[in-house]
Amino acid sequence: MRNVYEDAERAKDKKAAIGADITIENFTDETINAIDMIDDLDDLSKQTKKDLLKVGVDTNEENRAGSFLQVDQSNIFTNNSISDSIEVMNMGIALEKYSWLEDYMWNVVKPDADKYTAKTALREKEEGVTSGYFVRSLPSTKEVMPVQACMFISDADIMQTAHNVIIAEENSELHLITGCATGDDISSAMHVGVSEMYLKPGSKITFTMVHNWAEEVEVRPRTGIKLEDNSTYINNYILTSPVSTIQSFPTAYCDGKNSRAIFQSIQGGKKDSIIDVGSRALLNAEGAKAEVISRAVAQDESKIYARGHLAGIVPNVKGHLECHGLVLSDDSFIYAVPELEASSTNLEMSHEAAVGKISEDEINYLTSRGIPEEEAESMIVRGFLNMDITGLPDELAQQTQNMIDMSLDGM
Repeated sequence: MRNVYEDAERAKDKKAAIGADITIENFTDETINAIDMIDDLDDLSKQTKKDLLKVGVDTNEENRAGSFLQVDQSNIFTNNSISDSIEVMNMGIALEKYSWLEDYMWNVVKPDADKYTAKTALREKEEGVTSGYFVRSLPSTKEVMPVQACMFISDADIMQTAHNVIIAEENSELHLITGCATGDDISSAMHVGVSEMYLKPGSKITFTMVHNWAEEVEVRPRTGIKLEDNSTYINNYILTSPVSTIQSFPTAYCDGKNSRAIFQSIQGGKKDSIIDVGSRALLNAEGAKAEVISRAVAQDESKIYARGHLAGIVPNVKGHLECHGLVLSDDSFIYAVPELEASSTNLEMSHEAAVGKISEDEINYLTSRGIPEEEAESMIVRGFLNMDITGLPDELAQQTQNMIDMSLDGM
């Protein structure tokens, strides 16, 4: 496949440009023992079902257009029969079915981006199997119900990798809910998820990701999105559970006229988590627009780096970046990094960033009405993190809000 593996080999020790450096060798990269396929998500244990529900995966598959479940390195369940307009399958099977799929791999995420992408590519070569999922909406179809996909870690101290490709064909609409989690008895592991998304003219993808990791898990998602004419990409990201470190900076390439990318994220830092999450959009075509909206709350000893980068490359583009944060303890902090780049004239680029503490007046107002101080603080935090979900059908917007509410329990 082109020079992918040569590029990956050269980058296998390359540190990421930002974020804490992780020693990959601390985690096993041996081929994980294959886990048997299951016939129904109902075959999962009661605890696993509970873990999956926390990240938006409904094992009853109600109001879903398809399902995919990867446990460690094994795809143990795929349901591709719910919707006539959506294809869902394991990447290995998809590559056997569609020879043209190789042309989409490693284009908007490069194998030599850093040692995490390199490791993912090299495992594909060494193991001969590409883990992860392939999702595709057929031309001129609009499926309202979402596909649900889950990456689940069930074994301690492993490095889970996945390479996902999502394609929205011309004038189609596709919604995904993807959840990532660890078993309740897992403390340490590593996850690298490479996701490449391609939006053809007039298409739309909404991608809602919910993370619920254990306290010692290292997480390195790597995501690239290519938008063609009149396409729309909406990304919702939710993290409110403790994690060791996470570093993610998805990039949207708005290469088509009047394309639009929206990134919305909610980050709750707990314990000693180090969270380095941001979004980038490159506005490469006339009429392209992008918004990056972030809400972050840091408590305990957590550290949050909230990044945003908008680049106006050509005239007649618009971009807005918004980052708001609350610091709830003296031992936590938030570092907001808004970046605007203009390489042309006649464009509109703006940003606003604000980081502070909860207003004493707000606390006093609630406690004066008989609400205990701790409960008052929790109410204010939940209200601060509550975010309008843009661009989703009403039912899916409500499901997403329910996931946010569930994630915020205990904040």
